[in-house]
Amino acid sequence: MSDLSPSPNSPASAPSEASRSFVFDVTGMHCAACSSRVERVLNAKQGIHASVNLALERADVSVDGDEDAAAIKAMIEKTGFGASLREGSLSERRAQAERLDEDRRKEERHSFYLFLFSAVMTVPLVAPMIAMWFGLPLHLSPWVQLGLALPVQIIVGARFYRGAVKALINKAANMDVLVALGTSAAFLFSLYQTLSLGSEAVGHLYFEASAAILTLIVFGKWLEGRARRSAADALRALMGLRPREARVIGENGAADRMVPIEAVGMGDRVRVLPGEVVPVDGTIAEGRSEFDEALLSGESEPVLREVGDKVITGAVNGVGSVVLDVVALGEDTVLARIIRLVDQAQTGRAKMQNLADRISAVFVPVVVGLALLTFLGWMLVDGSVESALVAAVSVLVIACPCALGLATPTALVAGTGVAAKNGILIRDIDVLERARHVSHVVFDKTGTLTEGRPSLVAIELLNGASEEQVIADVAAIQKSSEHPLARACVLAAEERGLSVGTGEAVTAHVGEGVEGRVAGESYLIGTIAFLSRNGIEVEAVAEARDRMEAEGLSLSAVARAGQLVALIGFRDEVRIESKSAVAKLRERGLKTMLLSGDAPQTVARVGEVLGLDAVKGGVSPANKLKELEALQGDGQVVAMVGDGLNDAPALAKADLGIAMGSGTDVAIGAAAITLMRPDVRLVGAALEIAQKTYGKIWQNLFWAFIYNVIGIPLAAFGLLNPAMAGAAMAFSSVSVVSNALLLRRWTVKLEHPSHS
Repeated sequence: MSDLSPSPNSPASAPSEASRSFVFDVTGMHCAACSSRVERVLNAKQGIHASVNLALERADVSVDGDEDAAAIKAMIEKTGFGASLREGSLSERRAQAERLDEDRRKEERHSFYLFLFSAVMTVPLVAPMIAMWFGLPLHLSPWVQLGLALPVQIIVGARFYRGAVKALINKAANMDVLVALGTSAAFLFSLYQTLSLGSEAVGHLYFEASAAILTLIVFGKWLEGRARRSAADALRALMGLRPREARVIGENGAADRMVPIEAVGMGDRVRVLPGEVVPVDGTIAEGRSEFDEALLSGESEPVLREVGDKVITGAVNGVGSVVLDVVALGEDTVLARIIRLVDQAQTGRAKMQNLADRISAVFVPVVVGLALLTFLGWMLVDGSVESALVAAVSVLVIACPCALGLATPTALVAGTGVAAKNGILIRDIDVLERARHVSHVVFDKTGTLTEGRPSLVAIELLNGASEEQVIADVAAIQKSSEHPLARACVLAAEERGLSVGTGEAVTAHVGEGVEGRVAGESYLIGTIAFLSRNGIEVEAVAEARDRMEAEGLSLSAVARAGQLVALIGFRDEVRIESKSAVAKLRERGLKTMLLSGDAPQTVARVGEVLGLDAVKGGVSPANKLKELEALQGDGQVVAMVGDGLNDAPALAKADLGIAMGSGTDVAIGAAAITLMRPDVRLVGAALEIAQKTYGKIWQNLFWAFIYNVIGIPLAAFGLLNPAMAGAAMAFSSVSVVSNALLLRRWTVKLEHPSHS
């Protein structure tokens, strides 16, 4: 896979290529006003571009100027929040993440204990109100109510008072300000009534309201914290796959030794015993075993790997013992790149989130203003301080900026996380928007709709050429190539036990062929059209060409010293799941098309077998771009699916590039979505989860907005008492997060493919 390190998104101007990037974990943020304040302060500084994610409690910062990490950390802390920089080695960063996760668990436990304490003190306060519903006379003296409410106001309310003071010191306002104002108003009014009227104050006290508000909000924050943390389970599970140690094989007969993963070097050999997690990316040098790659690719069944096969970090070994030659370590492993890609997607910013952030920035001052107007309005209409105060307090505590801030990031984290668990990696949030509008899905053939493992099945010889000589020389020139047909030639030479020389002056012509020299002889290998353009007479193989293409074979012509010497036919079986994958896409109303550099007759046969809407063969990489441009020019939104070097330009040009994970780094680097296993049915699944995630974001934003639009007027008109308003406020953000977490139930539904 390609290196896909996350780059911070910012509502400000985009960072330059020379900018330095930092990631900070930010503690103490309670609502969207908090995250907006941190982001606003950072972006106000020239040369700093920041994006703050409330759901993940992190800030991604890009710096074009002279500020270092310490300066950024100080800026965040000056806003009243804690900040810690993610830095160091892989193990150090993992340890830091584990400590932070444990701190958050401790905070959750503390919130729960606070809730239990608060609930014990609050239940007696609300009992008379509940008893009244059943016609039971139950009253508590004002002094008993004060004795129960005071500890709640002081102990439980302390966290909100601290947050409010920090916000106000920084000339800002957040949810803590609303809670502190609302509960203090209810408590102080009740305290005044108690001190003034004594036992006669019963019926005019709101101690139960202030206590119930704090109890319910603390409970809601506890639920919200658990839900927010579980939304990131997929990324946390991926990070947990990184082993801390590896068993390195000793040299010259020395015993194996367990060493820290940082001490493993390229060229080392690592032994992986049954049941162990693979600590490095490597190729199997000895042994064979099945590996569980479910968390990496979504593949539920163990995969058999033998000598020469590659295994990746995080895969769980089955019953066999294997020895690996190390090919990648640390940040260069496939697992590390998957983590970066998921991390990048989850910290992205949706365009609609900018509107929510702008509202959040002014939300609290506006709500305080509305509460003041509510108080004055009730005084003018009713003349009762008590009625005016109750309505104003209800307005303060029902307003919730949290739901607005959590609507987008929680859905994004949950959606991209569950996609990753199912083997679908979404590069960034813009993919979700584009996936909704796809009208055409264009496929490459080799390695996408076919197995990508062609075998040499036919050869037509000319001009006295020897079959063994032709195959050996073609293999010599192409043995360093990753092209499927080149690999098929090398494999054919190995199966025949041929002595393969060394190719010299080898030059590849993308999408056409290759030229080079073997033992002084010049060779041209590639399409018949490629050889013809280079002055090679090709009419002699016209009959053989037609016959092979009619059989559905892919062809490669070989010229030596300016003469055509062979026409080689390769068979690449269509993937068993391709037909059902195409059928599912067509059921979704999408048009399907095949563009391939292979011969038109071969491509037409594949298209007929799979039921594609349109096929075009003999298409060069440049012409693939033209075909895509033509579709886009007609107003179509095009998804391109491919896996080869030839596909990279088309993947980049398409509105939505989808790379098969079995493909080249270049193809994957150009794609917006990467499928971690070579199953083309995941194309439809990727479009589905992208659409579901985008839809969930809009659902959350709608409910967050509508909740405040409806709730605040109800409170202002006295239709909600403070306790009910507090309950509604507490569970508004919980409902948004819970709605987002419904995405975690999504899974890829794949029908068992048939050979029909």
